Amino acid sequence: METIYYLIQGTLPVAIPLLLVALGGMFSERSGVINIGLEGIMLTGAFLGCVFVYLIEGSGMNAQLMLILAMIVAAAAGIIYSFMLAFAAINMKADQTIVGTAMNMLIPAAILLFAKMKLGSDGVTTSVFFYVREVPGLSKIPVIGDLFFKNTYITVYIGLVLLAVAVVVFYKTRFGLRLRACGEHPSAADSVGINVEKMRWAGVTISGFLGGIGGFFYAVGVTDGNCNGHTGVAGFLALAVMIFGQWKPVKIALAALLFALLRTIAYSVPLIPFLNSLGINNAFYKMSPYIVTMIVLAFTSKKSRAPKAEGIPYDKSRR
Repeated sequence: METIYYLIQGTLPVAIPLLLVALGGMFSERSGVINIGLEGIMLTGAFLGCVFVYLIEGSGMNAQLMLILAMIVAAAAGIIYSFMLAFAAINMKADQTIVGTAMNMLIPAAILLFAKMKLGSDGVTTSVFFYVREVPGLSKIPVIGDLFFKNTYITVYIGLVLLAVAVVVFYKTRFGLRLRACGEHPSAADSVGINVEKMRWAGVTISGFLGGIGGFFYAVGVTDGNCNGHTGVAGFLALAVMIFGQWKPVKIALAALLFALLRTIAYSVPLIPFLNSLGINNAFYKMSPYIVTMIVLAFTSKKSRAPKAEGIPYDKSRR
């Protein structure tokens, strides 16, 4: 039973960043804009969030309050960085895949340059302890308390709240309906008075907001509050999660849990007697999330139902 507790407690902090970044990609692509730049947005949020923590860590501020403030900084950073994609893809009608790829290439170099010049290292390292041993009161609940309210991060709870908000916004609001319409039939949406460009800007902005937060949460829950200019291609894994989840919030959440569980198992083999007894090289387990990603995408790609107008610039004059 302790092994199950450990796996669940280790899976959730990894799943939440993948979930948030994939949800961000979903909002962007459902509006009609391909967001290959999620990796770059993640890095931006992770690095600037960690820099903020680095600058105030000696202030004596409560660690969880510090995390929330850094999350806001990361969200703002993600939004601003996503504007690069929005302007190029929506206003300038540029190739969205190329722009996203350029964003992914630009930010690691910028982080390395800044870190070398200002911090004298390859990245930023913080010493703040964000880990929550137990949540008072809630940790006493039988079974559930041990699973979800001990040995965790508050990023898990924030992520679940953002998932619930995303589901409501996506399915239960006029905004969500209009956003989906712009990714499926922008001409039809335009004909009934919906501003397609404005909705696509909104979709990309939301992707920046969620991607920036997801990047910082990755730094908190996976790399212990540090950022050195890469996320272990977590942004690309989030893209795979989004596709596997068929651009739908709940399915994306399940896909994020699957990939996060595989990663947790890969780094916990010595603690799982059955797997440890097999004598398989640990490198195989570490490869498993990416192998499963390729297999899943290979078998589901034909059935994938991407938004019809995804990646196609909308020109109102040619409607």
